[in-house]
Amino acid sequence: MAFTLNIGKCSLLGNYRENNEDCVDVKVFPDLIVNIVADGMGGQAAGEIASRKAVDIIPRELRKNVTQHLNPEGVKSTVRRAIVQANEEIMAMGALDKDMKNMGTTVVMAVWRKEKGKDHELFVAGVGDSRCYLVRNRRITQLTVDHSLAQALVEARTISPAEAKDHRFRNVLWKYLGSKEVGEGPDVAVVQLQAGDRLLLCTDGLTGVVSDEDLAAYITNATDMQQCAEGLGQLALDQNSRDNVSCVVIDVAEA
Repeated sequence: MAFTLNIGKCSLLGNYRENNEDCVDVKVFPDLIVNIVADGMGGQAAGEIASRKAVDIIPRELRKNVTQHLNPEGVKSTVRRAIVQANEEIMAMGALDKDMKNMGTTVVMAVWRKEKGKDHELFVAGVGDSRCYLVRNRRITQLTVDHSLAQALVEARTISPAEAKDHRFRNVLWKYLGSKEVGEGPDVAVVQLQAGDRLLLCTDGLTGVVSDEDLAAYITNATDMQQCAEGLGQLALDQNSRDNVSCVVIDVAEA
């Protein structure tokens, strides 16, 4: 079975911020689609610059290095290297300009090869607390792991996942692009796609206020992915999100 992707994207300033530090893009190349969402930080314009750099650099590196002969392990390695390259360039900018010294960004991405026989695989990776979810058969599964101090406490079994949702460290990141902790890059998950799957890539401006259950219901019932993305953004604002809100929604359909 051959697949095609129907994609919608949205990025909203929100009601409380003076500038939008998020950056969202869907890069469509001849044999590759890169869906990417980044949430910048660092104050002034630095957050916007960091998120834009991530969204520019990572697809650039993937376009150069994801070739037809690569097996899944090769693609995963290439995704990690692209993230490391973005991290190095963002850190270099911060070292050269004192106004950008503390800038950084989260990133979450889903990479799809359009080649026949390889279009059933989606490669997912994230750094920071922007997330990727899979919605399948009305059930939602988080595919990425937050790199927050609250999540680290969960993994240490100091607090429960339920406690992490409202913990004071839930938005304090220990790993993001612009930090040495990125190391050799994050884990890359490979999703074996099925017709009818839907995926959500988003910033914490959405997940911080809208529950997983509400996300699953909204995405499952949507018929148009662009309207879905815009509707999710508005849903977050209606629930008083105090951040920028950005997302990409992907529908997997039979070609």
